[in-house]
Order: sequence, then C-alpha cells, then structure tokens
Amino acid sequence: MSAAAGPGVNEAVTPPRPPAAGRLGGAPVALLALGVTVPAAVVAGARPLIFLGLGLLLLTFAAGYVTMARRMPHPAPLYCFVARGLGRPLGLGAAALALLSYTALQLALYGTVGAAVAPLLDGWFGITAAWWVVALCCWAVVAGCGLLRIPAAAWLVAVLVLAELVVIIGYGAANVLDPAGGGITWAALSPASLADLPRPMLGLLLVGGALAFVGFETTAIYSDQPRHPHRAAYLCVAAIAVLTAAAGWAMSVAAGPGRIAAVDPGRTGPADAGQGAAWAGARGPELMFDLAAERLAPWLVTLGRAVLVAGLLAAMIALHLVITRYLVALGRERVLPPALGRGVAASLTQTVVVGAVLGACAYADVGLGRGVGVAGGLGILALLPVTSLAALLFLNRNPGEAGVWGRFLAPALSTVGLGVLGYLAARDLPALLGVPVGRVWVGPAAAGAAILLGIGYGLVLRRAAPVSYAGVGLGGAAVVVSPVSLPIPQPRNPGAHRPERINREVSH
Repeated sequence: MSAAAGPGVNEAVTPPRPPAAGRLGGAPVALLALGVTVPAAVVAGARPLIFLGLGLLLLTFAAGYVTMARRMPHPAPLYCFVARGLGRPLGLGAAALALLSYTALQLALYGTVGAAVAPLLDGWFGITAAWWVVALCCWAVVAGCGLLRIPAAAWLVAVLVLAELVVIIGYGAANVLDPAGGGITWAALSPASLADLPRPMLGLLLVGGALAFVGFETTAIYSDQPRHPHRAAYLCVAAIAVLTAAAGWAMSVAAGPGRIAAVDPGRTGPADAGQGAAWAGARGPELMFDLAAERLAPWLVTLGRAVLVAGLLAAMIALHLVITRYLVALGRERVLPPALGRGVAASLTQTVVVGAVLGACAYADVGLGRGVGVAGGLGILALLPVTSLAALLFLNRNPGEAGVWGRFLAPALSTVGLGVLGYLAARDLPALLGVPVGRVWVGPAAAGAAILLGIGYGLVLRRAAPVSYAGVGLGGAAVVVSPVSLPIPQPRNPGAHRPERINREVSH
C-alpha cells in the first residue's frame, strides 16, 4: 500500500491499463515536450550562460521528478506527485493551477499565431485578416488533431518540431559562418558577460530564461507508456539548454554587442553591451530574422517564418494533448465527471472552452498578448518547487530502491534553487508580465483562486465522496473504503466498576 492510502483504504495493486499504452517511445515523447518549449526558446534572448546554468538546475530537478515518475506513472504528474507527497487537497490545488496555467499558455499561442500569420497573409496574398480569424482557423485544426490517437498526433508534432530545429540550427550556422567584423567572438560565453548586469536585470533574465524551459515537465505525462524511457526528461532539458545557448551565442557572433545596441531605435548614442543584449532579448524572433535576411536568400527567410509559425501550431497541439491527459486522469479518478475519463470527451471539452474564450475575445476586441503566456509559464514554474518538495517528502518516506541523489539531494537542491527563482519572479512580476503595476494583481489572484478552489473541493470531496477522495492521485486504481471499526461494547460484570466491593466480598 502506498503512502497515499489512508486508514480504511485498500489500493488495487495494478492500476487500469492506460490509453495508448506501449505505443510511444522516447523520441516522440521528447519531441512532444520540445513542441511546447521551442517557441519560447526562440524568443528567449541572448545570454548563453544563463541557459546553461538553468539547464543544470532543471536537470537536478529532473532527477527527483523522474524517480517519482518511475515509481508512479501518471497522466497528470504535477497533480499526482503533489497529492502523494503533500496530501490530496494540495494535490487538487496543484491540478487546478496546472490546468489554468496550461490553458493560459495555449491561449497565448493563439494570440501569437494570429499576430504572426496576419502579416504573412498580407504579404503573400494581399489578404487582411484579424488575429482572431487566424486563431479560430488554428483552433479548428487543433480540435481535429486532438481527436487523433496519441501516437498519430505525437508524430505530427514531431515532424513540425524537427522542421523548427532545422530552421534554428540553419540560421545559427549562417550567423557563425558570417561573423560581424570578420572574426568569431566568444565574449557571450564568458562569465564577464554577466558581471556587468545589475542584480534586478540578472533576476529578470534568470526568470525569463526559465520560462523557455516550461514544457519539459510534460515528458512525465506519457510515463505510463511502457516503451517510454524516462531519460526523455533529461534529453529535453539538455536540448533546450544547448539550443538556447548556441542560438544566443550565434546571434552575438553575427551582430556583435555594439551593433545590437546601435540598431536600438530608442537610443541615440552608443549603449553598453549589457543594455544591447537586453534589448536584443526584447526584440525576440525579429532579431533572428533580421540577421538571417543579411546572410540568406529572401525566400529562405520567408520559409523560416512559415516553419516557425507551423511550430506555434505544433505547440498548440502538444498543449492540447497535455490538458487532455490531465482531464482524463481527473475523470478516471472521479474527481471530475467520469465521462471525462475518455480521451474524446476530454478533448472536446477543452476545445469548447478554448473556443468560447477565443470567441469572447473576438467579440470584445481584446487580444491575447504576451502577458497571458508569461502568466501561464509562471504558474508552471511555481508548481516545480512544490513538486520537488513533494518528491523529497514522499521518496524519503518510501525510499524503495531510490538512491540518495534521486530521493534526497536532487529534490532538496532543486527545491531551494527553484524557490529562489520563484522569489525573483514575485519580486519582478510587473516587468515580467509587462502590465501596469495597478493590474499586476490579476494573474496572482487568478492563480490563488484556482489553488483555493482545488483545495476546497478536496476538503468537500473528503466528506461527501470518500471513495473518490481516496482515489486522488492513484491514476484510477480501484480503492475500497471501509468504515473505521469501532470496539464492540462488552457487558461488564456486576460491581466491576467498584473493585473494592469485589475484593471485600471475596474476603468474606
């Protein structure tokens, strides 16, 4: 019996066979996770050492995370691990925050793809389309892909992600082969490149860089596939760290820090290298295309834009699959209506929800900007130290065959490191979200409401539906809740409450 089982709860030894079990290997799982992370990695900026350092931190986190995934394969790992390590109510709070955060990330991608495709349509075909028209077309495509079997959708995402990687690597190679000033510089890889940064700027870059990794944790969503090698999480983190660091270094080689600062339209004089690099990060993918346009044929630049737009579609499909898996898990455990335990019902449910939000935004003429996506990413980042703490507690209560590194050192170090990132994010929240200080409370308020709603629902479930409550975090395993056995009252001998009388009668 696992630690999740309470008094009076009997767990089934073998959970039900998950959908599509045994059909996914490590490569498509890693590419599914990369499908979520690559769009953020493209706009992550140009500070290679920050991404390498964050990669080491998240590889440390992955050690405990993968150990938990081996112990308890589950389609909703952030929810399951928190429930098993910190208790069922907190687990349901984590589930609510995860669903809200992944949905926010998906909605932000719809806004981004709408804004990115509209200029291409105007340039290619002379068609003027509002962002929400493009977004609704993508919504229909994602809805159709969500009804595919998981392996088919996974390979579709994998093909689009591979095309993205080819574009990013190709542009990076072109930058290195044609360096600014005729020589390759390694300044961006020197620790001195970070020494001149003010502490607030360094904190912003650390948190912004961490957002580029959001999505790697989705590798554990498919850990209930028997063919899935758990090293996919390590592979995904390492790939993002190397990709972002190499792309940032290649851009610094192609432009040079002085050149990047010089093209800043908001500056009239020369800026220092730190300011220039910060502005380059703010330029996002346009800097990559600007540099490519100077070195490659125009059609290659246009093709690259089209491929990266297709990558946004891949990220939407990947996030759709993630949310579907969470809904399926909660439905199978009867936390949500059991009908959601079927993949088709879960997929259609989130399709309707996302479509309703897009329709409301179109009607109100409200865009889905960068702040929505950053808020969603911060929600997932907030769950990582909590998950790491849950892994630390659970694995040390139930060590099994886990070594000291996987069950204690790695979770403890990552809890502290990710907790520091959380503090930096809270401190610099207005700058991260890009909203006025007076409106910065909206995101934290929504996240807090989701957490409290999940915890409150868990407390209600404990009293109103003990069987469903007992199954929280068990992946649909059968549970039996037996009433607590009370001692049967035994008849007392006459005078047993007065032992002195008994002794007196015996003496006579």
